[in-house]
Amino acid sequence: MKLLKIIFFAILLILCALHGKAQWNFGVPNKLKYDNQLFHFGFLIGYNLYDFSIKSKPDYAEYDSLMVINTSGRSGFNLGIVTNLRLGKYFDLRFVPGLAFGDRVVNYTIKYSTGNELVTKKNIESVYMELPLLLKFKSSRMHNVRVFVIAGVQYSLDLLSAAKKRDRNPRTVILKLYPHDALVTAGAGLDFYCTYFKLTTEFRMSFGMINLLKMEPNLYATSVTALHSKQIQISLIFE
Repeated sequence: MKLLKIIFFAILLILCALHGKAQWNFGVPNKLKYDNQLFHFGFLIGYNLYDFSIKSKPDYAEYDSLMVINTSGRSGFNLGIVTNLRLGKYFDLRFVPGLAFGDRVVNYTIKYSTGNELVTKKNIESVYMELPLLLKFKSSRMHNVRVFVIAGVQYSLDLLSAAKKRDRNPRTVILKLYPHDALVTAGAGLDFYCTYFKLTTEFRMSFGMINLLKMEPNLYATSVTALHSKQIQISLIFE
C-alpha cells in the first residue's frame, strides 16, 4: 500500500507541475465547448481510506477479559469509469462504476489473568464493486477552472465477503461482514481545463447506512452491536 501511495502522489505532483506550467496563463481558455456535450466519459484513479463507525455494547461485564474495542482505518486505491450526463449549465448527473481495494481493522484489548493486556486485531480485507450515482453542482467557469460540490448515493458489493464462509480453524475466529452496502456520499473538487482533456481533483466522503456485521456466537461478534462503513476518497479524474 505504501508503494501505491508513493506512485499516486508522484503522478499528482507531475500533473500539477505540468498543469501549472501550461495552464495558469490567461490567454485563450481551453475547451470552451466541452461542457455543452450531452454526454462525456473518462476514467478515475484514487486513494482511499476505509474505516468503520462502530457501536459496541455499553457494558463489557459479561466478558471477563475484554477491556476496549476500537477500529483503525487502512489505505487502498480506487479505479473507475466516469459517465457524465449534462442536466444544465450548472448541474451534471454522474455514474462512476469502479473497484475499490482496501481493508479495515477491529482492535480488541483483552486483559488476561496474568495482568497482561494484549490487543487482538481482526483484519477485514475487501474488494468493493462500487456503483455511485452522483449529482454535481458546478460554479461558473473561471478561465480554465471550475469549483464544484457533489453528492449522491452508492451501492457497494464486497467481492471478498466472508459472510458465507465457515471457520476452518475453530481457534481462528473471523469477523464476518455482509457483502451488500448502501452509502450516502458528498464531496467537493476542482475542474481544470487543459489543452487536450479536463483534469478533475475530487475529495469525497461516504457513510454506510447498513449494519454490515454478521452476528455469530463468539466474543468478537457479540460484543459489537453495529459496524457501518466510512470512506474517504481522493481522486484524479481524466475526462
